[in-house]
Amino acid sequence: MTNYFASLFRPLGLAARLAFAGVVISIATVAVAADWTVPLAGNAYRAPVARSGRLFSPAGALRVSEGDATDSVYFHVDRPGVISLALRARAVDGDTAIEARVGDHRLTTKVRGAEENAYPLGEVSLAAAGYVRVDLQASGGKAEVSQLVVQSDVDGMTLDYVKNNEGKMYYWGRRGPSVHLQYETPAKIDLTYAYSEITVPEGQDALGAYYMANGFGEGYFGFQVNSPSERRVLFSVWSPFRTDDPKEIPEDQRVATLAKGEGVTAKDFGNEGSGGQSFLNYPWTAGTTYRFLTEVKPDGEGNTIYTSWFGDKAEGTWRLLASFRRPKTDRHLTGFHSFLENFIPDFGALPRTANYGNQWVCDVDGNWHEVTRARLTGDNTARGRHRLDYAGGAVGDHFFMKHCGFFSPHVALDQTFQRETDAGSKPDIDFDRLPRG
Repeated sequence: MTNYFASLFRPLGLAARLAFAGVVISIATVAVAADWTVPLAGNAYRAPVARSGRLFSPAGALRVSEGDATDSVYFHVDRPGVISLALRARAVDGDTAIEARVGDHRLTTKVRGAEENAYPLGEVSLAAAGYVRVDLQASGGKAEVSQLVVQSDVDGMTLDYVKNNEGKMYYWGRRGPSVHLQYETPAKIDLTYAYSEITVPEGQDALGAYYMANGFGEGYFGFQVNSPSERRVLFSVWSPFRTDDPKEIPEDQRVATLAKGEGVTAKDFGNEGSGGQSFLNYPWTAGTTYRFLTEVKPDGEGNTIYTSWFGDKAEGTWRLLASFRRPKTDRHLTGFHSFLENFIPDFGALPRTANYGNQWVCDVDGNWHEVTRARLTGDNTARGRHRLDYAGGAVGDHFFMKHCGFFSPHVALDQTFQRETDAGSKPDIDFDRLPRG
């Protein structure tokens, strides 16, 4: 009997097996195909980009209809082989034809009826491991698609994607993985200044990108792309009181603004910890090298003063962002690092990369120390294998980081990279002439 059922069902593939809805057949002695359900709420993007509030139904189903938009669903396979695809969908306004494109493969199905059902698409042969993009286009009516069903007989195949919304992972997964460079600095020396430079290559300044240059134990400093017409330089310091609501911070633990540069806005911030934040609307451009300087200095009264400056390297000038006093803190510079993140989920399919170079720290005696080693780390989205489109390393005299865009292969985390030394680029800064507001 076992051999009979094996011969009956194995040749049918996914399309025929879906016809047996509601019937569960378990044959323990037969190697059955593996199935994965890829929720579109965490793995789909629209081009041209549409805000997620209009893209998905309250239940998380992708809304599709006739038009010029293309919806792309992404998942990662660890080996080549043949896969079968199907959609779980329901019609909203009339029968809806949906075409799915995977490379040169074109597969079609028609969604009928208001009840959600499985609609087989067909088989696709994948030539290599890596990310798979399934492009969906609808015609005729309107439909809601909740899942892409993937099935394969390839022994041991593994799929990686955003599997569910635990921990708001649909939000974090669509933002994409964040990566960091943890710099190795001299031990047992009190450090006062962190200096670094960033160059964003042309075409890599996608909306939602935050290129953070000078991170430290209590805050961060870098620049970002906020909208098609707005770019900012951003410097923030967290309060020692842990909360996402700045209104909850006791008065004696509030970060105080001591000074700010011309055109700079300084205010409280929340939602990702709370504290003091400053930003400058500044039209920085891809292809230009910018420099960042941060001072961390205890005031001798149980507080620490954090001050940051920004400038175009070629111009040789400095602009003050702000100076903050953090209470209940008595320390010098710690935890020097950089990171790359995307803060707008709808743009999480767009690639970004940046070159991070010429890192130095200056001790309390005025001696500069070049930083040439850094460890690549990632956030929970990367470590949990929800997204694998991230990379980093060293090329010549600079480090780089790259994320989003669903590229392959990725770079293993927790590696230490070393860039070439460039002692001739040691910062030449007259600290007494820096603008201080």
